[in-house]
Amino acid sequence: QVQLVESGGGLVQAGGSLSLSCAVSERTFTSYAMGWFRQAPGKEREFVVAISRYGSRIAYADSVKGRFTASRDNAKNTVYLQMNSLKPEDTAVYYCAVASKVVFTTRRDEYDYWGQGTQVTVSS
Repeated sequence: QVQLVESGGGLVQAGGSLSLSCAVSERTFTSYAMGWFRQAPGKEREFVVAISRYGSRIAYADSVKGRFTASRDNAKNTVYLQMNSLKPEDTAVYYCAVASKVVFTTRRDEYDYWGQGTQVTVSS
């Protein structure tokens, strides 16, 4: 069973920055495509960013492009999400996820393991 643990959420003012981390339990971490998703109250979980197994391919949602940066450190089995110029509409629970059967995907239904989520709140 793959386990994912997110950290780094919190409360920040609009225009500020936060950095999220997601540690993955499996030693076969490099076999996995990774993604970040978010879910605001009353809304569906939405795609934020996808990163391929070795980090060579990254895709961002239009709403975060130019403000968020994803990366992964395969030696540490960890993926990161640097969030800059945060807006109140970025407020959500952020989840990292593993897609174990594909090399890269932005589709939520192709992610088969999820972390517990970390709250990000951006005040205006």
